[in-house]
Amino acid sequence: MGDVVDFQAGPIRDASRAGDYGRVIELTRKGRQMTQAALGQALGMSQSAVSRLEKRGQASYSTDVLAAAAAHLQIPPALVGLADGRTAQVQVRDDDPMHRRTVLGGAVAAMAAPILAAVPDTHDTIGGQAAALRLTTSSYRRLDGITPSRDLADAMEGHIRLIQTITRTATGDADRARLAAVGSEAASFAGWLAWDKGDHGSARSWYGGAVKAARTAQNPLLTAYQIGTLAQFEAHAGNGVEALNLARRARRVLGEQRPAVADAWLMTVDALGYAVAGDRRGADRALVESRTAAEALTAEQEPPPWPWVFSFTPDKVAACRVTCGARLGLPEWVLAEDVEALTTGDAKQRALLVLDIAAGHLAGGRVEAAFALASRALEAGLQYRSGRIVERARALRRSLTTASPPRVVRDFDERLHGVYL
Repeated sequence: MGDVVDFQAGPIRDASRAGDYGRVIELTRKGRQMTQAALGQALGMSQSAVSRLEKRGQASYSTDVLAAAAAHLQIPPALVGLADGRTAQVQVRDDDPMHRRTVLGGAVAAMAAPILAAVPDTHDTIGGQAAALRLTTSSYRRLDGITPSRDLADAMEGHIRLIQTITRTATGDADRARLAAVGSEAASFAGWLAWDKGDHGSARSWYGGAVKAARTAQNPLLTAYQIGTLAQFEAHAGNGVEALNLARRARRVLGEQRPAVADAWLMTVDALGYAVAGDRRGADRALVESRTAAEALTAEQEPPPWPWVFSFTPDKVAACRVTCGARLGLPEWVLAEDVEALTTGDAKQRALLVLDIAAGHLAGGRVEAAFALASRALEAGLQYRSGRIVERARALRRSLTTASPPRVVRDFDERLHGVYL
């Protein structure tokens, strides 16, 4: 999860020492900018059940519920009274694809298994299955930051086939809608994995499937989120006009009562769409509006609704401005921000932003600085076998035309030569 929570000191540590594990969960949930409803959705519990859990004080707790909450919120197990050994360590051998799939599947199963006992109504079979499937998707998402997408893709497709099989057995409309929402989230993540592999055709197909499943679930929030995610993909793929059209469609789905976080996020999608289309004025206008909305969200401290489970901050708008500046060839946009402070997230996300920063340096004529940064990002792309990062690095290299490139560029070319992901 993107929001950092300090587990080493302060109220969380004090609550753990007092045996108030509900308070540990509550403080961590708020630190993650997650609502009780969103946590309940992931754990297969109602919002009121989560509220009761957080208010149990020093009373007894179900270890399975604690394990499920700790797995989803990434709380060190010991802080909720569990042995650290309940959390599996993932060790992946690069030389054996079958072993890799087996270990990944086993690790995800270990993270997701406690959810089965966390569902309060044991007679609600579909509810329990939906909760377990959703947590499995969440577990794969957490692995994405430290695992090559190519290693996750096969396992994820098997997970989606399981969701489809269970959905076919559902008899009631409510059950089918619930499972369709689970399938939408899984398809969206499969789209992300395909995008990271550099397979835009499959990514577009998965994202389209996520939109279709969200509509089947009859959930406007989820539908708009998935359309906006597809719009974001199209913008990064260079289809600015399509991105803008999709962002408008997402707003129509939500109507006039759309959440403020949706507006703030969709305006960054607009900004990137305008930037890709070469419209500096449109991009600037959208970024200003997004920053204003993000600052209002930060001031209100209102947790976003599911599926917008993470906070949307001015730093995210600043990072989008860097990306827009790279697309528009505006070094003043890219380098005006405290760019090092923006390079957060997992290694792959950092590498992509570093490549945008490198593009800003290159646009400003600082070739050696640009390719020193690009070389650092490329190493992450090769480590995680990310086609998206490698292709972005190639695009940066194509933008430099010179008969006598400096040594740092020649070294970069040598590193890129023969790379096929």
